[in-house]
Amino acid sequence: MMSGSVEITQYDHKKVYNTISNDALQYTKASIIDLVAGGVGATVSVYIGQPLDTVKVKLQTFPSLYNGMTDCFMRTLRHDRLRGLYAGTCPALAANIAENSILFAAYGLCQKGVATASNVDNIENLSTLQNGISGFFAAFFSSLVLCPTELVKCRLQAMNELYITNKAYTKNFSPWKLTGNIIRDEGVFGLYRGFQSTLLREMPGYFFFFGGYEISRILLTPKGKTKDEIGPLRTVASGGIAGICFWISVFPFDVIKSRVQVQNTKDNIVRFILRIYKSEGFYAFYNGLTPTLIRTVPATGGLFLAYEWTKKWLHSYL
Repeated sequence: MMSGSVEITQYDHKKVYNTISNDALQYTKASIIDLVAGGVGATVSVYIGQPLDTVKVKLQTFPSLYNGMTDCFMRTLRHDRLRGLYAGTCPALAANIAENSILFAAYGLCQKGVATASNVDNIENLSTLQNGISGFFAAFFSSLVLCPTELVKCRLQAMNELYITNKAYTKNFSPWKLTGNIIRDEGVFGLYRGFQSTLLREMPGYFFFFGGYEISRILLTPKGKTKDEIGPLRTVASGGIAGICFWISVFPFDVIKSRVQVQNTKDNIVRFILRIYKSEGFYAFYNGLTPTLIRTVPATGGLFLAYEWTKKWLHSYL
């Protein structure tokens, strides 16, 4: 009798162990798929949106040099040709692939955490608010890799303007040389200049980003179908709406981040914000918003379309 009892206990332990192992394997597989799909989506997004992102950064950091978006675009194209509009593409790819890979992997894990804390049996049943909260926490982890590459990208995009306003700069820095110079002059932590403003942008921004994406998918779901069956056009539209939600909610913090990183200010962030407000007024915090909103619809739409397609493809083959 005792022998049988021990065997049952051992069997139960083995069953529990196998269940835990299978769950861990599924979580790992899902995280790797999110990581890869996020990277593919980021690559598509960068190549679609880089020219207008360059215009945005120039208008944010040197607004007095240009008479609006069209003037900035045409002068950059005339002076530096297409290469000028795609300045900073290598660090932009590094920034976006690293950020979105980690963002989407962390988002999936945060969704599982929020679902567990809320007693929701499946992440597909999370509310829009719960998805937004998952995005909020996921953005902290992506910011750790985004800040250094974003700093290099922004300085490369505004290199011509830095040369005009400060002859200590040269117009022909490569991403690697610029990174080396930053580390030499400011140390490794110099790559994290603007980290506070990056967090101020990313965490609330991704609350609205993922919340906007999920609610858009729900509203655009045809009757009798699920939000995973809305098709490519509705996925692109949902991604575009997500991008608009992100930028409208946090754009002033993006202006601050760009200026801190490009102008290399050592001011306290509150003092820096007040200085911009006093010298340039409230609308200075929205310099570059127009090209950003024009860019974000195709760029973020492409990101989510590539992400969702890659995710489904990987799940079907792995």
